[in-house]
Amino acid sequence: MQADELTVSSNKAELDIEMVYAFLSQETAWAEGMPRETFERAVAGSLCFGGYIDGKQVAFARLITDEATFAYLCDVFVLPAYRGNGYACALMAHVFASPSLKGLRRIVLVTSDAHHVYEPHGFTPLANPERYMELHNPDVYKTSA
Repeated sequence: MQADELTVSSNKAELDIEMVYAFLSQETAWAEGMPRETFERAVAGSLCFGGYIDGKQVAFARLITDEATFAYLCDVFVLPAYRGNGYACALMAHVFASPSLKGLRRIVLVTSDAHHVYEPHGFTPLANPERYMELHNPDVYKTSA
């Protein structure tokens, strides 16, 4: 398999919601235990991209954006069986070519180990990290049940 076999779509109706939810809520540290209702609200309020091979979804990316000035890229993954074939880079190339993201002043993301995926698309460490703040509640999914 090669990256050129990946078809990318931003049509939410094509998403395999069951697979995406299962992967995010069970296989990632950042969304572990996320209630299904929370996930569905997140998808409804975001620009989402699915990556498909022969009609099967194998990748996902979500952006929270006003489609004018800013976007936050999150929930990016390629299923483990499909990693190492360039699909993450192909997905990102398609995402960043989206007309919905043209002309944005800033796109941010958080990653612990995939810098190599984002750097070819122009991402760099924060120029002024001291300006960024966060309100972080890592236990919110545990307390909202």
